Amino acid sequence: VRVVDAAMERAVRLVSVQRGVDPSGLALVAFGGAGPLHACAVAEALGMAAVVVPRRAGVLSAVGLITSPRQRELVRSWPAPDDHAGTDQALQELSDQARAAVGGGAARAGADAGAGPDAGADAGADVVVTTALDCRYAGQSHELTVPRVEDFGDEHRRRNGYARPDAVVEVVALRARARRPAPMSYDDLGPAAERQPATGPAVLAEPDCTVWLPAGWTAELGGGGSWILRRSKS
Repeated sequence: VRVVDAAMERAVRLVSVQRGVDPSGLALVAFGGAGPLHACAVAEALGMAAVVVPRRAGVLSAVGLITSPRQRELVRSWPAPDDHAGTDQALQELSDQARAAVGGGAARAGADAGAGPDAGADAGADVVVTTALDCRYAGQSHELTVPRVEDFGDEHRRRNGYARPDAVVEVVALRARARRPAPMSYDDLGPAAERQPATGPAVLAEPDCTVWLPAGWTAELGGGGSWILRRSKS
């Protein structure tokens, strides 16, 4: 167990201490089936005063997947950078493809759930699509992403402090991003089981993980059904 604790400690140091961040002022978020077993030991080794164990910690990655908006971003290079004719039509085609990619998943899900033949008719009704273009002045090697070609000069001035009104603006790529709401929210997971504050040493059994509370630590209930584990003040 101590070997695993040490490996986890090194991983946290890699993304905190070695990047100039003092972890002692932060709380450690523990998730996964084994994370809450080792969290207090890791936090203590790093001088962290608190650990947060979110509800459904053992399956938190899956929860994040089903409660996140569905999104698809498509990018198409533009073959004639200094010729803007046809970009509006190409953006519309790209938008339709992105919308179909995101909305199609809902239609298939409805069919798999046994919905009727019209279940996919409104599959894309709640999909929001935004479009943009990667543009640059002729001769530049970097691009800025803007909603329209006409916006490039203002964005270039805002980002770089100047604009070249008489210069040719090249279109390098077209973008379309489709986004639809998540199929469910965190609140749809149902209420957390009834729990009581605890003082270590104690084992806190959750449906999808086990929380180990060593001596010198206390556990209290936090928002959203989470556990807040704190080191006792000596």
